[in-house]
Amino acid sequence: MKKESVDFEKTSVAGQVSYSFSPSITENIALLKQILNNDDMVVYRYLKEQGSRHPQYCIVFADTLSSEKIVNDKIIRPIMENLMGKNIKKNKLLNYLSNKVIACRDVKKVADISTVVHSILYGDTVVLVEGFSKALVINTKEWVTRAITEPESERITRGPREGFTESIKVNMSLLERKIVNPDLKFKYMELGSITKTKICVCYIEGIASKKILQELMIRLNKIDQEGILDSRYIQDLIQDSPLSMFSTIGDTERPDVVAAKLIEGRVAVICDGSPSVLTLPYLFFEYFQANEDYYNNYVFASMNRLLRILAFFLTTSIPAVYLAIVTFHQELLPTPLMLSIAAARKDVPFPTIVELIIMLLVFEVMREAGVRLPLSVGMAISIVGALVLGEAAVAAKIISAPMVIVTAFTGISAFLIFKMKGALIVVRTFYLIMAAFLGLYGYMLSVMVLVVYLISMRSFGVPYMMNASLMDIQNIQDTAVKAPIWLINKRPKFALRRAGAKSFAKK
Repeated sequence: MKKESVDFEKTSVAGQVSYSFSPSITENIALLKQILNNDDMVVYRYLKEQGSRHPQYCIVFADTLSSEKIVNDKIIRPIMENLMGKNIKKNKLLNYLSNKVIACRDVKKVADISTVVHSILYGDTVVLVEGFSKALVINTKEWVTRAITEPESERITRGPREGFTESIKVNMSLLERKIVNPDLKFKYMELGSITKTKICVCYIEGIASKKILQELMIRLNKIDQEGILDSRYIQDLIQDSPLSMFSTIGDTERPDVVAAKLIEGRVAVICDGSPSVLTLPYLFFEYFQANEDYYNNYVFASMNRLLRILAFFLTTSIPAVYLAIVTFHQELLPTPLMLSIAAARKDVPFPTIVELIIMLLVFEVMREAGVRLPLSVGMAISIVGALVLGEAAVAAKIISAPMVIVTAFTGISAFLIFKMKGALIVVRTFYLIMAAFLGLYGYMLSVMVLVVYLISMRSFGVPYMMNASLMDIQNIQDTAVKAPIWLINKRPKFALRRAGAKSFAKK
């Protein structure tokens, strides 16, 4: 018995070997206790017939994961009232127990011990019966979950206020409420050899591309990790260009965003324990789209979207262009402005490139500090710190006044497209280095390199810059500008076509 339990523990993690129950309830209990050794969370409730030395029934459950009310009122009490002391045919006892005694909606017969152990540790209750080599697994999960609230990172002024939680069932129900259609499909999987994390692939049949679905399932099945604790783990393991600073898989905490993307033909991946839902394929222009654009007038929404695109160019280009002009191309500036900049830099001991690096580094430090501190303290420290440090640096002649303006404008522009913050830092640094060596020629060369790089990228076979073509009305109607909702009547080219179907997408 000991050897069998040790082997089970070694092989169950890898998921290669399964063991079955024996007809003896005593042996089954002993085996479960050896597998779940030193786990005080697991409770064993024995039910004995009068005059019997051995238990006739054994209810096994995890105390912190299972509902005490369901276990007591729906399982233990019905068994004691309906079975104890009554003569029921031995071969029909298990069926009678599952069909007429246990008052729960989800009751399964399981013979595999690894499945039973996993069910116990996931919040289910297991009923062992003497004389049967199968166990009854009953759904009694009761987890403490966070209430449905508006996501902190995706706040809006108009639109739904609900957001995903850490419960996969709650997240699925939010999507089902948005899309009441039998074509909405959910496929379960388990990832992580130790954590056994449940994930769900969600799509609309007849709209989502079969090639994309097939490629996604292939990549998910190739994942070989011990632990999957968040959707970010999955994102890093399945995305195209894993070393790229630009993401090829989107993530959001808003059900309306995911629902709109599903209607467009995309696929969603829900991870249990994570409020962030992955969507794919993900294109470059989705960085500049906000779900609030679809709840406002199209003119106002288009203006906001153009501002985000402008912010991308400003936050990446302002430091490099300023450095190139001040260092190499002073003749491009009006004479009064050039004299003003020269006067401001008169007593500054550092060259322009060093000033820029110092100020951008300080800004990123204050941004990260503001994020990590409590909300009430972080905002105050960020604002006061920026004012005090900027004023003190200029007064001490360490940094020139124009450099403070350049840094502030660069940082504020980055907040308009916060989800791209990692890529912005890398692109900004690349532009800055090229401009430091070659001036404006280096800046223009770096821009061309970035464009070529973006064009070469793919997201599950879909071109990353698919919507950048000005020759196709279908592509540009929801990119740099947002067309009226009645004009957006076609899905992206990677989605399947259905007769009479229209896309009313909200990202």
